[in-house]
Amino acid sequence: MNDKSENMIHDETDHISSDLFEIISLINSKFSDTPDLVIRKLTIKQTNEQALIIYLESLTERSAINHDVLRPLQQESGSGHPGDDLIINVGQIIAEKSFSRLEFCFLQGSSILFVNGRDEAYILDTRGLPQRAIQDSQLESSLKGAHQGFVETGGQNIAMIRRYITDRELKMKRMTVGRRGQTAVSILYLADVTNPDLIDALEQRISKVDVDVILNAGELSELIEDDPFSLFPQFVSTERPDTAASQLMQGRCVVVVDRSPNVLIAPVTFLTFFQNIDDYSIRWPIATFLRLLRLFAFFTAAFLPAFYIAVVSYHFEIIPMKLLMTLGESRGQVPFPPFVEAILMEITLEMLREAGIRLPAPIGQTVGIVGGIVIGQAVVQAGLISNIMVIVVAFTAISSFILPNYDMVAAVRLIRFILMGLATAFGFVGLVVGLMIMIAHLLTLKSLGMPYGSPITPMRLADWKDALVRVPIWLIKNRPTNSIPLQRKRRGSVRKEKNE
Repeated sequence: MNDKSENMIHDETDHISSDLFEIISLINSKFSDTPDLVIRKLTIKQTNEQALIIYLESLTERSAINHDVLRPLQQESGSGHPGDDLIINVGQIIAEKSFSRLEFCFLQGSSILFVNGRDEAYILDTRGLPQRAIQDSQLESSLKGAHQGFVETGGQNIAMIRRYITDRELKMKRMTVGRRGQTAVSILYLADVTNPDLIDALEQRISKVDVDVILNAGELSELIEDDPFSLFPQFVSTERPDTAASQLMQGRCVVVVDRSPNVLIAPVTFLTFFQNIDDYSIRWPIATFLRLLRLFAFFTAAFLPAFYIAVVSYHFEIIPMKLLMTLGESRGQVPFPPFVEAILMEITLEMLREAGIRLPAPIGQTVGIVGGIVIGQAVVQAGLISNIMVIVVAFTAISSFILPNYDMVAAVRLIRFILMGLATAFGFVGLVVGLMIMIAHLLTLKSLGMPYGSPITPMRLADWKDALVRVPIWLIKNRPTNSIPLQRKRRGSVRKEKNE
């Protein structure tokens, strides 16, 4: 827990009373209109003391309360005090004198045991938070990788990462963010690989976050990123534990946010968003081809509609004569200029995309396919849109679907509209200016203080083996230098000879 949260918890003079009646009165006043609050009085048979246990029925495991707490306390055999493992069988018992600290743990699902005449209470780990089963990732599907995705419980997500990295050097720093709904945030790293400066920088940024509550990892990433006005994501958000483990092995940090099915990875580069866990499960020539294809798809999705507008509006002389005649015939009945034509189709595409996402999966797929076919054919027959424009928009949509990271896809969707405006105003000159501005922004952008454009700039040719391309795994002997790892060389990465 960070210092800010600790100070927040202990601001009040909140030492608990040793009288059970005063405690009951205080609890009833602070937790009015809380129907799932349970207050049970009991007698500890071993010490013949009056006690009180409180818990939230919706957040605790009922079997743990009955079998591991109440039954041992009411047995006549045994001796000791209520914090003794001989009497209470729950995994963790903490004695605490601060009522606000007790309140924090109580709202997290722990039960609290008060004993008459004692100025301290006991926090019992009986949490039974609602959680869903582990399922395959919805956004990051994999053909040959593991079919496990993170869930909304931080402890389970950490356990899934530990399954991949069974090493004592996998360390964790835990913090708490939020004044009202305290959210547990854990920073995972390899102590002998990850640069301590990265861990300190990430820890300092999280400790400065002062909000009511953090509901998901996306909110946290926006609060701690380097450039909040950039369209490009500066943290990789992933639902896959194998992806998180792979990035940890490269010397990066993983941030696990409780109640969020995504974890954050930093620092990252622009090319990190074009990599996929399946790249390491297939042959290296195919993986290299797919990475280059994704990069080509990025520029196609961003520039193709703008290129079409620039050519039709300003530079039609570069079009071959036969194609120009076909294009002129197609656009002859269209009453709108190319920019309006492209905007109408792009907005229609975005609406169909959002409709497909928000509706149930079977209906969403039907709406996307049928809506695209029906609307595309109807607007062409009505003479509102040219055939070429429909082809351009369809090719642009397919290119955006190739990109493996949703956050980068969202950035491309906005960049596309900006470039369309520049192409409408200045033609190819606008496209070149837009490209130069985008490249300059990428080269100056940072992720957790590290260069976003690496390994292109600063130029690090050794890192190209697993960035722009993917060479055979046995040739990837070093970790990427972007995160400045303490241990540059990978272990066991040298290929054995065939005769061994």
